[in-house]
Amino acid sequence: MIYTVTLNPALDYVVQSDRLRPGEVNRVTGEEILPGGKGINVSLVLKELGIASVNLGFVAGFTGDAFLKALEQRKLQSEFIEVDNGFTRINVKMKAKEETEINGQGPVITADAVCRLKNKIGELKAGDVLVLSGSLPKGVSSDLYKELMGIVKDKAVRVAVDVGGALLKGVVEEKPFLIKPNLDELEEFFDTEIASKEEAVTYARKLKQMGPENVLVSMAKEGAILIDAKNRLHEIGICKGKVVNSVGAGDSMLAGFIAGILEKAEAGKPEGGKCSYEEAQYAAQYAAQYALELGTACGAATAFSMGVGTKEQIYHLLEELK
Repeated sequence: MIYTVTLNPALDYVVQSDRLRPGEVNRVTGEEILPGGKGINVSLVLKELGIASVNLGFVAGFTGDAFLKALEQRKLQSEFIEVDNGFTRINVKMKAKEETEINGQGPVITADAVCRLKNKIGELKAGDVLVLSGSLPKGVSSDLYKELMGIVKDKAVRVAVDVGGALLKGVVEEKPFLIKPNLDELEEFFDTEIASKEEAVTYARKLKQMGPENVLVSMAKEGAILIDAKNRLHEIGICKGKVVNSVGAGDSMLAGFIAGILEKAEAGKPEGGKCSYEEAQYAAQYAAQYALELGTACGAATAFSMGVGTKEQIYHLLEELK
C-alpha cells in the first residue's frame, strides 16, 4: 500500500478572474473548492492511474469536516487524525493573468496527535511506500519527517520525500528511496546558482552521494533529470501543451514516478524468481527510465489542466514522449 502524508492539508478555494486589481472589488468568473495538499495531489493522480493509497495527516474544525467530505466524494481513503485547536486552513488560489496565492496557517498540533500519527506509521509493512511532502503545521518538531522515516527505517518501506529548505537537509541522511527537489530547491540546498543542465546533473549527483537512492530534479522548461540507484543519469524533455495550472504539477510527477517504479517492478519479476545479474541491471534501468517518462506525463497532464491530469491525458502524453 502507498501512504501519503499531508500534515497541513487545506481546502483550496480556486477562483478565476480576468485580472486582479489590488485595492478594488474583484469579481470572479469561475470558482471551485478542492481538497488541497501535496500528498492529496499525489493520491489523486495515483487514483487516476488505478493505484490505491491511504492519506494521513491532521484535520481540525468545520473546515476539517468539509475537507474529509471532499476526500470521500473523490473516493480517496484516509485516516486523518482530528485535533481540537484551530481549523484546517483555507488557501485562496487566484487564477488571473498571474497566479496569486494566499495560504492559511492551519491548526496547532498537539504532542498527543503527533504520537497517534507515529503509531499509524509504525503499522506500515515491508513493501509499503511512504510519501512525505509539504510544509509542517504549527506545534510539531522540525525533525518530524526525519522521525517518521526512522520509524520505518528497518521495515523495507520505500520512502519518497518532496520537501525543500531546511526540511530537505534534515531528511537526506536518512537515505530515502527518492528525493524530488525542483531546480530552485536544489540551488537552495547547495547555496549556489545553477546555470545549466550539466551543473544540475553535477549537484544532483552530489545530493545522491549524501544518502538518497534516487534523486529526481524537475527543471520546468528544461525537463527533468534522474540519478538512479546505480548512479545512472536519465534525462527527459517536456511535453507539448499550454500550461494553465502550475499547482500540483510536481506532486503529479512524483505520483507518476512511484507508479512507474511499482508497475515495472511487478512486471519485471522473472518466472521462477531467478534472473541473471545483467537481466536485473537492465530491468532496473528500464524501470527508472519508464518511471521518469510516466512522471513527466503526469506532471504535464496536471499543468495543462485546471485540476489534476486525467488517465486519458496522462497516457496520451506518455505516447507523445515515447
